[in-house]
Amino acid sequence: MNVPMASPGTIRAISDGADCLVSADKAIAALQLRCGGELPGTIAVPALLEVVRKARRYGLKLARTIQAQDGSSAITAWVEVEPIAGEDAGCEILLRNWQSAPLAAEDAAEAEERRGEIDRHFAELTARLDAGQRVLTVEAEGPDLAALAAAMEAGFGRPWTDFVAIPGNHQQPMHWRLLDGGEVAVPGSTRSWRASLFPQQGLGEEPAGFELCLVSRDLPTSVLEVPRSKPVPARDRLVGREIAPVLRQPLARIIANAETIRSRLAGPLAEDYANYAADIAAAGQHLLALVEDLSDMEVVEADDFSTAPDRIDLADVARQAAGILGVRAREKGITLDPPRAGESLPAIAEFRRVLQVLINLVTNAIRYSPEDSQVWIRLEAGDGEESGRARVIVADQGPGLSEADQARVFEKFERLGRSGDGGSGLGLYISRRLARAMGGDLTVEAAPGQGARFILEVPADFGSAETDEGALPPPAEPDQH
Repeated sequence: MNVPMASPGTIRAISDGADCLVSADKAIAALQLRCGGELPGTIAVPALLEVVRKARRYGLKLARTIQAQDGSSAITAWVEVEPIAGEDAGCEILLRNWQSAPLAAEDAAEAEERRGEIDRHFAELTARLDAGQRVLTVEAEGPDLAALAAAMEAGFGRPWTDFVAIPGNHQQPMHWRLLDGGEVAVPGSTRSWRASLFPQQGLGEEPAGFELCLVSRDLPTSVLEVPRSKPVPARDRLVGREIAPVLRQPLARIIANAETIRSRLAGPLAEDYANYAADIAAAGQHLLALVEDLSDMEVVEADDFSTAPDRIDLADVARQAAGILGVRAREKGITLDPPRAGESLPAIAEFRRVLQVLINLVTNAIRYSPEDSQVWIRLEAGDGEESGRARVIVADQGPGLSEADQARVFEKFERLGRSGDGGSGLGLYISRRLARAMGGDLTVEAAPGQGARFILEVPADFGSAETDEGALPPPAEPDQH
């Protein structure tokens, strides 16, 4: 390989025909590792990877200024990339005028937030954890994660680290900051995995819980292989249980790449193009949400669909739903008022399905409520003929619903004439099907201009400690417009 030597003060690296760094001077090697890459490994600096790809693809020498962030520093350099002669050869990379400056506090926070958004889109397994990192719920995609998801579902209440292998000899339990961003090995999977932990805000300094994401740099080998071992029923043909994961993978990557471009993490970009990227990301998110809703719809409409009832505390589930959506509410200036600490309402229902319904109800309340308003989540124990029921009420200060709209709002694909709000018209339909599958119901009380109260009702749990109805505050009424 005949490659000219780098001049003094120049940082030099070599990539191969697959855009992997195979050798690099100390500065670029360190940046590669800080950005989550490996050496040798695919170039992990987005701006540099883009220049290398173009130079190799077109067989031209390219030069430009690039910008990069490694979480703590903002780096600027002049890069020259020249393809190396030969079939499937890589490129010589020279970086000059390397400058590094600490990120401002707000820039670091924004970079961390963006990392979280990208990891959530790439994640193939997500789980909700309590403050002790014990598993509460889990959802997974990909055939090589099925065994892990099943083990975690069977082991609700155990630390998530019990189900994966962490390289090295570590004394458990480990602090979440030591686990965040670390490599984990998944039994039954040959792919490499990275764990991302997102703390949920608590009353004190310590997190009240976590969102766990497992992210792999490798696509599953079977992502485009749809099993054909048995005929696909007619009800599955719209999206299908096998087709949905195939759609999620490319959509998630489109969204993540668009977000990377929009936030200028890959380098400087004109405002118009950043706006285009934002439109692409928003459209991708809408389409991904539609795929998820269609997949859920087909699950709840299946003849063999059933839930797994257990003893749960509706107050605890409601508080978790509020914690999950707290950031979204604050972005719109909306105050969430969940059940107070110490409130309890035992019920018989499937934890993750109740959480799914409440997240949908609170999301809708946030979406359709005005800024600087309030959303209440209240508990109510049945009495008289309804003494066998336990209820969670989500009340908002939105535009409310007419009597005719109240009858239509739970219908499939019904959006009441709204458009451009990101909804699919399936959320409430799915939520009611879930509620009824658990032996309960989902209803609404509303009036135009007076907000809405969505009431989730499930069987009460008389086997737990007796509930004191007097200890439960009455459902809060939204202020009338």
